[in-house]
Amino acid sequence: MLRPLLAAAAGFLFLAGCAEKPPIAFQQSRFSDLPGYSQDRISEALPALARSCARLQARRADQPLDSQSRYGTPADWKAFCTGLTALQPGDEAGLRRLIESEMAPVAVLGEGKAEGLFTGYYEPLVRGHVRREGPYQVPLYRQPPDLVQVDLGEFRDSLRGQRIAGRVRDGRLRPYEDRGAIEAGALQGKNLELVWLDDASDAFFLQVQGSGLVQLPDGRLKRVGFAAQNGHPYVALGKVMIERGLLPREDVTMQSIRAWLRANPSAAPELLKQNPSYVFFRELPPPKDDSDGPLGAQGVALLPGRSLAVDRSHFALGMPLWLAATHPDPQPPHGEKPLRRLMVMQDTGGAIRGAVRGDVFWGHGAEAEAIAGRMKHPGRYWLLLPKPVAAALTASS
Repeated sequence: MLRPLLAAAAGFLFLAGCAEKPPIAFQQSRFSDLPGYSQDRISEALPALARSCARLQARRADQPLDSQSRYGTPADWKAFCTGLTALQPGDEAGLRRLIESEMAPVAVLGEGKAEGLFTGYYEPLVRGHVRREGPYQVPLYRQPPDLVQVDLGEFRDSLRGQRIAGRVRDGRLRPYEDRGAIEAGALQGKNLELVWLDDASDAFFLQVQGSGLVQLPDGRLKRVGFAAQNGHPYVALGKVMIERGLLPREDVTMQSIRAWLRANPSAAPELLKQNPSYVFFRELPPPKDDSDGPLGAQGVALLPGRSLAVDRSHFALGMPLWLAATHPDPQPPHGEKPLRRLMVMQDTGGAIRGAVRGDVFWGHGAEAEAIAGRMKHPGRYWLLLPKPVAAALTASS
């Protein structure tokens, strides 16, 4: 599962709650309410829609998409998903007809507000080797066999979306080693090294992103993805740097944090230890082309610019939505550009918390890094739901 935590690194609720400002609420809307709806080339999202629909339709027809039965069942989504299979790539008019005939937009509000924070993440490209030699001295570890991961939502509905991890000792789940202990060698000699990198800051940001491409000395690419996390809470490195006066708040981006770490190699290890969270990896099939992204939390390949990570405690993965926000222009002077497009909820992440909160997957490469590393923009979104599901949801909200 991909971990889009860049927003937390830069410094940066369930349905029932206060009657005045519930953690999440829904409002009936119209397609004319969606900013930029007629301008987006929505057919670019077809691969993402098809991948998610195939995943949804593989489930039992009467199984609710979420534990609170808010978003219907695969049977409710069958007409839309079946309609997708009849469309050819690039069929803009056909996709619009299908969406407008089968779906209805539903505005999402969090704590009574329509606007929330939207950030970006990407797939880093780093240098590595399958053996420890020369400059390749920083390991990426596989999941240790004694690491136990627990989905707390399986035990209490009120804990849905929350996880914990640790090691069982004397019949009790105990905390696993934190980042400081692991980087001091707690896992050495256990044959857990997946690959060795030549840069400690690359390894750190690869953990923040949750997946990446490792370029080997012979030019081959090895894709690595999230396997597990050590169970310790994520501490935002950007927030620590602001508190210590190392960076001004307005200048905190992934790029500025990386530059500081590389300019201060003797101080960097102590700073990195302030984040006790540690991510373990597994090898994934290499990409076939630029549209073949890493696997997200739904278990489908992410599509650059069309896949969104959301708070899984509020939503069912695989649902389409309309996003209205902005994003950084990757070209100097790095102004803002509109971001109004059809997207699909396909991922989640530890820093993605709240009803109106999202992390846009931008792919890999220099441009993706330039956008994702600077994206901290307000925005809002509308779910696109089968009409009967939308009607029931808004009537009960």
